[in-house]
Amino acid sequence: MTGHPPGPLWTGRATNRVQWVLAAAGAAALALGIHLAVDSPWNSGIVPLLMSVVGCLAVGVLILYGTLAFVQVAVTIDAEAIEVRCGHIGLPRRRVRLAEITSADYLPDIAPQQWGGWGHRWRPEKGTAIIVRRGEGLALRLGDGKLFTVTVDDAENAVRVIRAHLRALAG
Repeated sequence: MTGHPPGPLWTGRATNRVQWVLAAAGAAALALGIHLAVDSPWNSGIVPLLMSVVGCLAVGVLILYGTLAFVQVAVTIDAEAIEVRCGHIGLPRRRVRLAEITSADYLPDIAPQQWGGWGHRWRPEKGTAIIVRRGEGLALRLGDGKLFTVTVDDAENAVRVIRAHLRALAG
């Protein structure tokens, strides 16, 4: 697309502070696993101890990754694509070219329960979503018929920007 200044045309983000509580639970499980491995008063054999340590470490790491990766989302729209980055390090990440989008809709109330919880979700009847909190978001219908939904603040303006790009691409 030509005629647009370089850089993002719209940026937005959404955060979920509740997930910090879950991250603390993950850190506690990780700390318990480390404590059991280092200073264990376990007297019933090495196999139960090893299973407990590995279980606590695995649960702690999975909870920490699952919560910290989806504690926030950042959405950027530029002249060529929409980029969605999750968490503090930007992973997982999804980039959708504007040429692949057929329509964009504003959704005033997205609930994690509609998608089976927080995170990067896929449901056969709904498509793919990145859900970090309850609230507004946008839904993109892609050229291949798939749907991509993301929760983000100020989603209504994001949809306006996307629709303007789609009109410019069609014209």
